[in-house]
Amino acid sequence: MPDHRRAATGTSAAGAIVLSDIIDRSKLGAYQVRILLLCALAVVFDGFDVQAMGFVAPAIRQDWQVGPAVFGPIFSASLIGMVIGSLMLSAVADRYGRRPVLIGAVILSGVVTLATSSAQSVEALLALRFVTGIGLGAILPNALALTSEYSPGRHKTFLVMMMACCLSIGAAVGGATAALLIPDFGWRAVFVVGGVGPIVVGVLMLFMLPESLDVLLRRQGPAQRAAVLGILRRIAPQVAVADEARIVYGEARPAGAPIGQLFSEGRRTTTLLLWLMHFANLAILYFLANWLPTLVKDAGLPLRTSVIAGTILQIASVLGALCLARLITRYGYFRVLPASYLVGALAIALIGQVATSPPALFAVVFVVGFCAIGGLNGINALAVASYPVSLRTTGIGWALGVGRFGSILAPVLGGVLLANHWSISSLFLVAATPALVLAGALLVMRRRARRAELPLQASAWQRRDA
Repeated sequence: MPDHRRAATGTSAAGAIVLSDIIDRSKLGAYQVRILLLCALAVVFDGFDVQAMGFVAPAIRQDWQVGPAVFGPIFSASLIGMVIGSLMLSAVADRYGRRPVLIGAVILSGVVTLATSSAQSVEALLALRFVTGIGLGAILPNALALTSEYSPGRHKTFLVMMMACCLSIGAAVGGATAALLIPDFGWRAVFVVGGVGPIVVGVLMLFMLPESLDVLLRRQGPAQRAAVLGILRRIAPQVAVADEARIVYGEARPAGAPIGQLFSEGRRTTTLLLWLMHFANLAILYFLANWLPTLVKDAGLPLRTSVIAGTILQIASVLGALCLARLITRYGYFRVLPASYLVGALAIALIGQVATSPPALFAVVFVVGFCAIGGLNGINALAVASYPVSLRTTGIGWALGVGRFGSILAPVLGGVLLANHWSISSLFLVAATPALVLAGALLVMRRRARRAELPLQASAWQRRDA
C-alpha cells in the first residue's frame, strides 16, 4: 500500500490497523478532551497538595509554636513518598495498567490529605505526608503518558506541556485557597479542600477514564479487543475495522524489564541526562515552593505578602509554560530551554537582594516562575518525547523519581542553612546553582541531538509512535 494511503487509513503495509497513526491524524474530539480533563484535574490536585504544605507552614508554626527548621523533614516526608510512588508504581503501570494505578493514586492521596486536616503533632504530620507522597508520585507520570497516547500528533507537545503545567495551576490554586481560608478558618481547612477534591476526581475516573490503548492491546483478550474497538469508534468513527483485522499500537514492545530498557538501545545517556535535569529542576521548584513564603515572612513582610509571592511564582510558571510550549513547538527544546534557565538562574539569585521590597520581589519572582518553573513543563515533555509508548510511564516515573531526591534534599538543605544563620541573599545564590546545571545538561543533550540521536524539533518525535 502506498505511504499516502497508509497515512489516510491508519493501516500498515502488513494490513494491521495502526492506532497511533489514526490518533495522530485525528481531530481532538470530545472523548479525548474528557480524558485530558480528568487527568488535568488529578494533576491540579497533585500540585495543590504538594504546595499546600509550603503555604500552611507559617500558620502551623504560629499555631504549634515550633521553629522553621522543623519543617525541613516535614517538607521532605511527602517527597520521600513520592520517590517510592514514582519509581515503583510507574513500572507497575506500564506492565499492568495505567488506569488502576492512576485512580488508586488519586484516591489514596485525597483520603490521606483529608486525614492531615486532623493532625495534632509533628510526628503525625510526618507520617501522613509520607503516605500522601506515595499516591502523588504516581499521578503525573501516568497522566503525562495517557495525554501523549490520546493526543493528536499536531497537538501532542502542547498538550503534554499543558498537562505538566497543571501542577503549577494546582499550586497557584493552593496559594489562593490558603490566602482565603487560613485567616478565617485556619490551616486545617486547606487540607480539607485538598482532600475532598481528589476523592471526587478519583470516583469520576472510575466511570469515565479508559485504560491505555497500549496496555489493552498487550492483554490480547476478547474484552480488551472490544474495549479498543469501542475507543477507536469514539476517536475516529470514519475508520472501518473488520472483525478479523489485526490491531497494533504502532511500535514493537521492547523485551525485558521496563526499567532495564531505559538503558538499552542507545537510551543510557539520554536517561541519565533526564535524571540530572529533573533532579536540578525539582530542587529549584521545591526549595522555592516550600521556603519562599517562610523566607519572605522572615524578611519582615506580612504573611499575606509571602503567600502572594508564592502564588505569583506558580501563576508565572503557567504563563511561562504556555509561551515556552509555543516556542518549543516552533524552534525545538534545545534552542529555547537553555536560554530560559540561564535567565531563571539570574532571577533566582536576585530574590535575596529584593526580598524586603514587595514590588521588586513580585517582579523577580514572576521571572523565576516564568523561566525556571515554567521550563519544568518543557523538561517533562522532553522526557515523554524520549521514550516509546511502552516505556513512557516508566521513563517519566523514574526521571521524576530520581528528580525527587533533589526535591527532598533542597528543603532539608534550606532548613540546615537557616539553622546555621545563612542570610537570605546567600540562600538564593545557592538556589540558583541547579538552574545553571540544567542549562549545561540541555546543551550536552543538544550536541547529541545534532548527531541525530535526539530530535531538535518538538514535532519530530511525534512520529516515534507511528
